Amino acid sequence: MRKTDKKRDNAIRIALTEVCDVAQEESEGFMWLTHLVNYDAFPGSLSVICVYDTDANLAKADLDDMCSFIKKKLASIDINLRDIRRHVRFDTEEKCRHENNGKWQERLK
Repeated sequence: MRKTDKKRDNAIRIALTEVCDVAQEESEGFMWLTHLVNYDAFPGSLSVICVYDTDANLAKADLDDMCSFIKKKLASIDINLRDIRRHVRFDTEEKCRHENNGKWQERLK
C-alpha cells in the first residue's frame, strides 16, 4: 500500500468510526461496519458493509438515512461518490451465522 493510500485509508476509518458510533446509538440493532477497497480502482472500488444483529432489525432500519450519513461523512474527507447505494451493503449477524457459520472473513470475500 502506498503512503497516500495509507493516509486515505486512515481518514476513511476515522470517518466511518464516527458513522458507527452514531448508528450504534440511533439505529436499533446496528452492530458494526467495515470497509473494503482496492486503491488501484479507487473510489469506485470502495465498499462499506453495515451489519445489524438480526434480519428483523435490518428490515426496520432507515437504510436511506444511513447511506446519506455515510455519503456526508465521506464527502467531509473529499471522497465524493455519486450513487452511494452502489457502495454500501447491509448484512446481519443472523445471516452470517446461518450462511457462513459466523465466519465474516469468508462472507466478506
